[in-house]
Amino acid sequence: MGTLLSKSAKPRIDLATHTFGVSVESDLEVLLQQARSNLPRLNEDFVTRAFRFCVEAHKRDVRSSGEPYYTHPVQVAIIVCREIPLDDISVAAALLHDVVEDTEFSLRDIREEFGAEVAEIVDGATKISDVFKSREITQAENYRKLLLSLVNDVRVILVKFADRLHNMRTIDVLPAERQERLARETMEIYAPFAHRFGLGNIKWELEDLAFKVLNREAYDDIKRQLNSTREERSDYIARFAKPIEERLKTIGLACEINGRPKHIYSIYKKMITRGKSIDDLYDLFAVRLILESEDNNDCFLAYGIVSEIYVPVPERFKNYISVPKKNGYRSLHTTVIGSDGKRVEVQIRTRAMHEFAERGVAAHFRYKAETGATASWIDSKDLAEWASWVRDVFENAGDEAAEQLMESFKLNLYQDEIYVFTPAGELRILPRGATPIDFAFEIHSAVGARCIGAKVNGRIVPLDHALQTGDQVEILTSKNQTPNRDWERIVVTHKAKSHIRRILNEERRNRVTEGKELWDKKAKKLGLHINEDELERICVQLKYDSRTDMFYAIGMGTLSADAAADMVQAKMGPQSAELDRTEEVFTAHQFRETARGSTNGVQIVGDTSPSARMLYSYARCCNPVPGDAIVGVITIGTGIKVHRANCRNVTEFQDRLKPRIVDVAWTGHPKGEFLAAVKITGDDRPGMLNDITSAVISIDNTNIRGVNIDAFDSMFEGILTVYVHDTAHLRKIFDRLLRIKGVRSIERFEG
Repeated sequence: MGTLLSKSAKPRIDLATHTFGVSVESDLEVLLQQARSNLPRLNEDFVTRAFRFCVEAHKRDVRSSGEPYYTHPVQVAIIVCREIPLDDISVAAALLHDVVEDTEFSLRDIREEFGAEVAEIVDGATKISDVFKSREITQAENYRKLLLSLVNDVRVILVKFADRLHNMRTIDVLPAERQERLARETMEIYAPFAHRFGLGNIKWELEDLAFKVLNREAYDDIKRQLNSTREERSDYIARFAKPIEERLKTIGLACEINGRPKHIYSIYKKMITRGKSIDDLYDLFAVRLILESEDNNDCFLAYGIVSEIYVPVPERFKNYISVPKKNGYRSLHTTVIGSDGKRVEVQIRTRAMHEFAERGVAAHFRYKAETGATASWIDSKDLAEWASWVRDVFENAGDEAAEQLMESFKLNLYQDEIYVFTPAGELRILPRGATPIDFAFEIHSAVGARCIGAKVNGRIVPLDHALQTGDQVEILTSKNQTPNRDWERIVVTHKAKSHIRRILNEERRNRVTEGKELWDKKAKKLGLHINEDELERICVQLKYDSRTDMFYAIGMGTLSADAAADMVQAKMGPQSAELDRTEEVFTAHQFRETARGSTNGVQIVGDTSPSARMLYSYARCCNPVPGDAIVGVITIGTGIKVHRANCRNVTEFQDRLKPRIVDVAWTGHPKGEFLAAVKITGDDRPGMLNDITSAVISIDNTNIRGVNIDAFDSMFEGILTVYVHDTAHLRKIFDRLLRIKGVRSIERFEG
């Protein structure tokens, strides 16, 4: 080491002995002083060489302010030392983070001179820069790069935080348009990310700096009001803290008590959401108790003392020690009534908890004592859960549109949390507004996909019910259930949304394939010769976005292949009169195998020939069941479609369908299971959904296809889809359901 090869001129510099001007050497000494004061271990020669390389690499570069460019990476390195102190590897990477992107030196140069660890961090930081350089994240692949950087070495994003923080501190020298873009990006991406990393101080400062650009008038107004009351607040907090400090001292509990800094953007958000002026916000008076203790129970002891001295506000107590936030934050929060009737927010934590609150996941970074050389993450459940969350967000992206992924990602970064429990008492942390479907997918993707209902605290709730902290949630499932489009609107977690989209997209692909097969058969039978481009053009004229959408409609049964052929032929012009030759069509399909592959399902009335076979299928609109009065409608290519005689689609269009209607009847004892839909209403009460599903299953072990129940006021209404053998089987289900306490009505459902 000691020499470097550049991409072009390949200059040689001796990093150990090369010196610069007085001001540069002074900057180096400031950096080393910060490193000595804050890093647990420091190789000064290593950092010095990285500094000299940084200055040499950027010697021709100048910042927008007119300063030498090297001052920026040096300030980033100082932030890494002072505010998220990790190790000398991170400091070196901070010094070199712009070298590959902005100078003639390559990643290979850095790897040869400073080792693989530094090179990987620099490479990761460069990739993150590439993600944001286009001003908008447009490709899911960029997220893969970001994930790779985060999971392989979290120091990448920590260096990037420091980089963005210094850029925001010096943003005033940039043009207004670029200031606004950087500020919005900081507010939407970097600040929420810092929140998830538990980097409280950096998150607050990034928000305030971005807010200053995006709403300067409000920023200046709040800052002016805070400055005018700063001395008053300091005096009040000192008087408030004095009796607490004295009581803690008498029991031998050392602590640091100080006023919690107020952040302008946080105050602005509270003013907007609560509709109050700055004078009405009681939490402008806030105190933090940091205990010099390693025993978490001392926090509860301190809380007891605070509650004895001042009257607590019960509903404002939050225990983040027993149940930490998802980013690992732990502390006790309470609000008490101080002197003069003022409300004061109090946070109580140990020194270790405070370190994590300030430094987030960086607090988990330590050197391995046994090697004395290599930096590593210490074992941490909090860190493992956080890493799992990051992986989940990105690995479940699938084929999701970049815009959808980005929006979902932003929401999940910043949402408040609720704490809910499984029936076995296991804790699950979800974002506020989460529904039973979110909870089901949190348990397992298979549980989410098969969710047919939920009980919260023993009471049936609709699937869009908003869960609350403390709820105990039981998910009811059916192996025949599948998600529907409404679910995507209901859920709030990224995990649930991505799984639902994946399942629905797969279902759509299957339906498109089925629809295309039906269309191809129909086109072949009619002798329709039409190329893909022509069919695409006609489908657009028919108000479909593409021919794929028409295939999907055919596959779903909302459009028959016959109707599709009629419409396409009408747009093509007269090519065939075959659609009107009902008798020929009927004859062509009368003696073919049935769709069920059985000879004892449905037959033409009056035709008792044992050899008579026909192609038929059951209409999805009314789901006929053996025992129902039925009629048949002749179609092209799919034989006879069997409907219930009172089906709306038959009665409403009887005149038009008359030439195609034939009398059909059930033959013998049809085998198999038939889908039936039941509408049920009644009084909502705890255990109702369980009673309904238990009653259905008790009748000949009936298979439930799905349950969709909504509750409103004290009533519920739902659709139950089941597989039955015949109408007698269905009547048994009706009878059993009517015996359930609170059930008011049951009827067959069409739709």
